[in-house]
Amino acid sequence: MSESVTTPVTTSAPLATIASLSAHEGQTITLRGWLYNLRASGKLLFPIFRDGTGTIQGIVPKAAVSEEVFETLKNLTLESSLTVTGKVRADSRAPSGYELDVESIEVLQRVPEDTPFPITLKEHGVDFLMEHRHLWLRTPRQSAILRVRATIMRAAAEYFDTNGFIRTDPPILTPNACEGTSELFEMDYFDDDKAYLTQSGQLYIEATALALGKVYSFGPTFRAEKSKTRRHLTEFWMIEPEVAFLELDGLMNLAEGFITHIVTRVLESHRADLKVIGKDIAKLEAVIGAETGIAPDAISTTAPDAISTTAPDAISTTAPDAISTTAPSPTKDPSSRPERSEVEGSASLPQQPNQPHNVSTNKFPRLSYDEAHAMLEKAFAEGKLEAPHKYGDDFGSPDETYISSQFSKPVMIHRYPAAFKAFYMQPDPLDPTKALCVDVLAPEGYGEIIGGSQRIDSYDLLKSRIEEHHLPLDAFQWYLDLRKYGSVPHAGFGMGIERAVAWICGLDHVRETIPFARTLNRIYP
Repeated sequence: MSESVTTPVTTSAPLATIASLSAHEGQTITLRGWLYNLRASGKLLFPIFRDGTGTIQGIVPKAAVSEEVFETLKNLTLESSLTVTGKVRADSRAPSGYELDVESIEVLQRVPEDTPFPITLKEHGVDFLMEHRHLWLRTPRQSAILRVRATIMRAAAEYFDTNGFIRTDPPILTPNACEGTSELFEMDYFDDDKAYLTQSGQLYIEATALALGKVYSFGPTFRAEKSKTRRHLTEFWMIEPEVAFLELDGLMNLAEGFITHIVTRVLESHRADLKVIGKDIAKLEAVIGAETGIAPDAISTTAPDAISTTAPDAISTTAPDAISTTAPSPTKDPSSRPERSEVEGSASLPQQPNQPHNVSTNKFPRLSYDEAHAMLEKAFAEGKLEAPHKYGDDFGSPDETYISSQFSKPVMIHRYPAAFKAFYMQPDPLDPTKALCVDVLAPEGYGEIIGGSQRIDSYDLLKSRIEEHHLPLDAFQWYLDLRKYGSVPHAGFGMGIERAVAWICGLDHVRETIPFARTLNRIYP
């Protein structure tokens, strides 16, 4: 049974939060929160309070408060809920820069001594912490991660909202999959039909993009992939933009501006939280800096032109509103082989208003699949990788980790072999064995955080691809209709929020990036 103990607060000081204490220096305020930790030194107590916005140390000299207040705090158990009143005092030695000279306290609920709060300052195993995730969330580091996560989600939506995108929500229950049904959660639907939990809203927002021009979706997605890696969850959140009249290079510009905006917002609001988490803030500052961030020895010296560190000169690096709508017609003769400049665009477009961040100041490195493969070959030859990468195969986690660790900025790898990519990806007109797609790998070895592509805009080609992948044509008839009635080039990408949080916060595993992780072996609590 819990205990209710009351030591009345005797003042009518204004309510404040720990995060707002800088505005109350020298003032007496009241906080509502919990006792995170308590240290005693003779006639002096050092309680640490938390309120969800941060933590602050209190100072309680026995001579400065009533005996009741002193004894109540001295014997208070961890995570007991309380209201505390005191004077805010600046102290450069304190982690937050402030301390609280406690005057009075009211205990709302005292945690019983016979059932103490199970998570202490000592080290606990991962299984124990995940079993008590509902309580682990209260610790400063986990709370800081969730605050950063909230800002990442808000900034992600903000970027699209302020650039003319319309949010359109796709269904969570779907009759088919984006890339086949082998990794989907299947469920019984009405009248003996089958339904699947969505793995992506992409197909549906392609429809809304052809109705509204620029759209995005933001919601939970599910993968039944039986993976135990540090990068995989079975339930996660995905944000996915889709833009009509957009080709691959414009898509990479969009992704670059999007990531830059998110990192900037986190740095603006969460430097203290990042310090609590243990993230090296300088590594995030490098992401939004002007340098290209290329490791000097990353690329083979036999291919001096093998890497582009900027968007092609012919492509606008402005906000999404500036995306060219002069893409080649989807009915153009497929036998013709245009010059690269014709494929990528030929004119720089004017700067648009309300642009959150200009991607031209970033210059994320861009490598083709072939260039990335050459990098891996060089690394293996130098003994930096245990296994060679086979040309024509997708990159595995060790490959992505190595490539991304060579850069201080996210690196974009484009034009992968079409053979192992999704059926809906547009082939490169200069090399149809390659797909017009891109993966964005986060620096510091965190691997893929964004995957996207230009979509097939030809009805006949898409139909043949569906058949080649042995997917049910009837289930995709509505998707084919998008190519029958006014088809245009279009492109989009998806970013998993949890992988972005792991990278930005510097976490070893995605299980800490979401309040309640769902993994192969965990669905509790």
